[in-house]
Order: sequence, then C-alpha cells, then structure tokens
Amino acid sequence: MTRDAIRLRSVTRTYGASDGAVTALNDLSLSFSVGTFTAVMGPSGSGKSTLLQCAAGLDRPTSGSVLLGETNLTTLNETQLTLLRRERIGFVFQSFNLLPALTAEQNVALPLRLAGRRTGRSQIQDALAQVGLAGRATHRPGEMSGGQQQRVAIARALITQPEVLFADEPTGALDSTTSRDVLTMLRTMVDEQRQTIVMVTHDPVAASYADRVVFLADGHLNGELKSPTAAAVAARMTRMETVAC
Repeated sequence: MTRDAIRLRSVTRTYGASDGAVTALNDLSLSFSVGTFTAVMGPSGSGKSTLLQCAAGLDRPTSGSVLLGETNLTTLNETQLTLLRRERIGFVFQSFNLLPALTAEQNVALPLRLAGRRTGRSQIQDALAQVGLAGRATHRPGEMSGGQQQRVAIARALITQPEVLFADEPTGALDSTTSRDVLTMLRTMVDEQRQTIVMVTHDPVAASYADRVVFLADGHLNGELKSPTAAAVAARMTRMETVAC
C-alpha cells in the first residue's frame, strides 16, 4: 500500500483583497506518494510556485490543509514551521542560493548548524560524494561550474535526510548536458533511496525524468500524465497554452 508524503486538501491561496484579489490556487486537492518523482507544470500564472511554497510550508493557504505525513502544516505556528522545514523538508532553487564566502562543505553543513545539530565531517563528505563532488569540498561557489553549484545545493537540501525534496526549476540555469546529469542524479535518488521529489519545471525533457506530471491551469488541477515522455508532455503543454490564448 502506497503512503502519501504530502497531501493538499482543498487548498486555496488568495493574495490581496476585494477587487484586487488574485487566486493563485483554487480548491486544489493533490497528493504525492512516498518514493515518487512528480513534475508540476502549467502556463505562466497557473499556480505552480504557489503550490510548491504551500506544500513546503513556505506559504500558508488561505483555506484548506497541507499534511506532511500525519502532520498538518496549517495548524503550526511560525516557530514550529521553521523547525519542521529544517528537519523534514529540503528545498532546491534555480538560483542555487549558496553563500559565496563558504566552501562547498560549509554550505552543505549550514542546515545542521542552524538546527543546532553536530556536523560530523564524514557526514558532509558522504553527502558531497553522493552528488559526485567528493573532490570539491574545499572549493567556494565562485570556483565551481553552475552544475557543480546546483549539486552542492542538492547535497545541502538532503543533509537533514528530508522526507520530501522540493525543487523549483532546478535545471533552469543549466545547459542541457549539465541538466541531464542533475536530473539523472535526482532520478537515481528516487529509485535507489526512495526519496520523494516534487519539481516545478517548464521543460518537457526535465519532466520526462519524473514518474508523473501534474498540470495546473488557473490554480486548478488540469490532469496528469504517468510515465511521461518529453513529446507527450510538450504536446499537452501546447494544447494548454493554445486554450489559454
């Protein structure tokens, strides 16, 4: 029996008030099973980033609930949410968000230090080796390529052994060859370690690495594809964008 890592129940997220209100998510219900890789796609303004932020506890729904395992994120205060994100959630950004003055191993160790946990050097080295950077521990971001920086960011997100790894356009700033390497690494983490990954992307090729693709339009779920191919995803997105126009 499959178990849900994340569940969104009737989630609505509205920004602003009265006539200027914008509804980014509209009564959205969606779940992500443990050990699966899901890509989230949709036209600009469809609610993709809002979905990721609400699911990761970075933003609060206006109504509805978000559950991480059996924990209801919408009932937690800000301090509890901060602790939960540190211990149970990993987040990878398109822009890497590494601290330029710190080495790769220092950047990876940062979440543990912020959580007040001891940082064994072997643990940090293992995390860097896991993403293929065993020999770059003492290098700073400016001494690494974009792909290497993204691998450091992924190692940093995984160092706390999160239940879910969220990725917002993780290959958006990378060339096609480097993107393929990063996506293959994410795929391997799902297949070999049962990591749960939820990734927002605009790229059909990136989406083809996932187990399924869920499509959003105007804050609503607009269907999904299982075992996606790049061609099938591209065709679906073309139809959605044609309708949107």
